[in-house]
Amino acid sequence: MKNHDVEDTWHYHNGTKHPNGTLLNRYHTFHAGMRPAPYKIYKNVSKISLSLDKEPIGISALDAISNIYDSKVGMIPDLNILTRILYFSGGITRTIKFPPPMGEFEFRAASCTGALYHIEIYVVCSDIPGLDAGVYHFDPKELKLNILRKGDFRHVLVDATADEEFVKQAPVMLIFTDVFSRNSVKYQAREYRHAFWDCGTIISNTLSIISAHKISSRLISGFVDNTINNLLGLDHTKEASLVILPIGYTEKPIPKSPPIVSINIESIISDSDVDYPEINSMHDASSLCDNTEVKSWRKHFAKSQHNVTDLIPLGTGTLTNDGIEKVILRRGSTRAFSHDSISFEQLSTILKRSTNGIDTDFLAKHDTLNDLYLIVNRVDGLPSGSYHYVKEKDSLQLLRAGDFREISGNLGLGQDLPRDASVTIFIMVNLQKVLGNFGNRGYRIAQLDAAITGGKMYLAAYALNIGATGLTFYDDMVTDFFSPHAKNKETMFLIALGKKVINES
Repeated sequence: MKNHDVEDTWHYHNGTKHPNGTLLNRYHTFHAGMRPAPYKIYKNVSKISLSLDKEPIGISALDAISNIYDSKVGMIPDLNILTRILYFSGGITRTIKFPPPMGEFEFRAASCTGALYHIEIYVVCSDIPGLDAGVYHFDPKELKLNILRKGDFRHVLVDATADEEFVKQAPVMLIFTDVFSRNSVKYQAREYRHAFWDCGTIISNTLSIISAHKISSRLISGFVDNTINNLLGLDHTKEASLVILPIGYTEKPIPKSPPIVSINIESIISDSDVDYPEINSMHDASSLCDNTEVKSWRKHFAKSQHNVTDLIPLGTGTLTNDGIEKVILRRGSTRAFSHDSISFEQLSTILKRSTNGIDTDFLAKHDTLNDLYLIVNRVDGLPSGSYHYVKEKDSLQLLRAGDFREISGNLGLGQDLPRDASVTIFIMVNLQKVLGNFGNRGYRIAQLDAAITGGKMYLAAYALNIGATGLTFYDDMVTDFFSPHAKNKETMFLIALGKKVINES
């Protein structure tokens, strides 16, 4: 069982650190003309056209981000709701024409490193209103479902997750996959980190829309990888399953699934043929091979329980009522920050609303694997300096006072964005402890947990009309800067927040 040999993770993680990771070629270059087509294309497949209703349903973005809806009341989403979930997770929300060689870019509901859109979404469902039971692929380009299998195959997922209780009760499952070469063409072997960064930011949208519809869900990371890949007809060396998200609740027992035969449908997943064996090695090392391994893997991580400044979130009377749909549609990665300040109340609201936790098979509700470290450049009501967010107390612990704007830029790969932002937030984890609990698969969930938190911060910031963007970083320099407090912690995600420059589109 490779999952327990965590040296595989350390080899990959240390080898993909900036600036001198041994698995990275520092002279590698990428230009827009190398960008692969960002869509999976099925040939000669039956399709179902989706009718999209974008109208807000009256739930504010901040409430949708922070609420976890848990109910045993029967809730079976219909095709209309499923379409909204898919669209606001990964649909095309705007098209922008750039000068050659970039050309026309179709941007999607959630951010993605390099706008390379390497995450695909599949649906496995029972009969639901408007849609027959089957296995489907979501095509965001045409807003259609590609029919891969007909029939109720949910029991395959029950078996693959070792009878996970929520999977046994869900009428609909979403499966998120990663097409490796679409992202590695730019980011090389570091792509496997991006797989979970970008999947997590998409899932933060998904969870928010599901919450807005008051539907229960649970993120499932423990499953037999090959079983899920075979169900979807994937070549796991090119595209692999990352996570399962069961949605809704039904008391009807799941019937036995039809036999799984090969899907003889030709598809094109990427027009890039660049392969990095380190990605496949890391994925294989973190894969679970059978139900017994899934059962032994599944456990809840418990974090151990500081001069602090209590958060002061905005009062309900001053909060925006913008619906989650409106916020997702206007969300984008900020390309330039002014040096203007945001308020401490705005920062408090973002931290509070985005860290309420998620329902998963690896965490107790409202908990997280990660810790938040901040460099505050300009926040009204909060002195500049470095901080640790003490979630248990809803407080910020001052680590060092001072002006660290230049350091913030240096840690963020020497870029202007983290230097100019009001605050940069580094989401870090004690990776050794997580790997000790979960083996190599812990690397997947540490990245995913951080990215979902970062994705919620994106949405919370845009709900407050503040800019946000995710960035990469110099790994060890971040740890060194926040030490000794962050000793033995590794950075999983970086997001910068602040006021956008006035003339930014």
